[in-house]
Amino acid sequence: MNKILILFFFIFSLTIFGQKNKATAKTKPFVLGVIEEIDSKELNEKRIINIYLPEGYNPADAVKYPVIYLLDGSADEDFIHIAGLVQFNSFEWVNHVPKSIVVGIATVDRRRDFTFPTTILKDKEAYPTSGHSDNFISFIEKELQPFIEKKYKTNNSKTIIGQSLGGLLETEILFTKPSLFNKYIIISPSIWWDNGCILNDNQLPLLALFRQPIDIYIAVGNEGITPTEIPRNMEVDASLLADKIMCVENNNINVHFEYLPLENHGTILHQAVSNAFRVLYPKENKE
Repeated sequence: MNKILILFFFIFSLTIFGQKNKATAKTKPFVLGVIEEIDSKELNEKRIINIYLPEGYNPADAVKYPVIYLLDGSADEDFIHIAGLVQFNSFEWVNHVPKSIVVGIATVDRRRDFTFPTTILKDKEAYPTSGHSDNFISFIEKELQPFIEKKYKTNNSKTIIGQSLGGLLETEILFTKPSLFNKYIIISPSIWWDNGCILNDNQLPLLALFRQPIDIYIAVGNEGITPTEIPRNMEVDASLLADKIMCVENNNINVHFEYLPLENHGTILHQAVSNAFRVLYPKENKE
């Protein structure tokens, strides 16, 4: 009986000890980045900005970093997996991308922020808030970029990444304010907006005069017909965009076009951005 009691108390003591260990175990949050909030006068609202800082980032150091601006940069959109791509490609044993700051612009209203005014009545009625990309571009130029450059250790390299309507916005920035970025990663752009008017030749003169180097990567997957009354094709539109830019007589502009037949509109972004990093950051020219 005594042996049984001793065994019982031994097992009981182990159980209590294990429960105490579980009770006193500490958990810590896994921190991926920093959340900033900008009170935007250009947009008349507060905007959430998600920031990924590279390993070794220290505000006290003299080292300055490239900045990658990401449209659709909410935590539940593309911020986490794009920040992961940047981190992976900047590992010493991979060494495709220099250590970079990622700035994810959280989405509020994509139709409002990423589109210019349309002449298509059906789209005006379906998307009544659309057509205010000019305000969003002003937000990037006058508020977001100055905020990032003042608060963080940045150099002159600025990349922008966007897909679909985000790719349309990038194209508008490229044609109207190309100096805002020197690397453009344009994925599956919604060139169909306003019946493809952004492909008109009158959009290109500013690029022809631009004297700073610009690298442009355009990709599209197996995506098919666009949601328009007049049928358009995503692959054809993206190819036409690349051809239009390639025809600009300016040696400062480098355009890379890629068709990814195994990807669709929902899957293309991750693979295309990974490919773009290898194109835009060749090892012999690594920053």
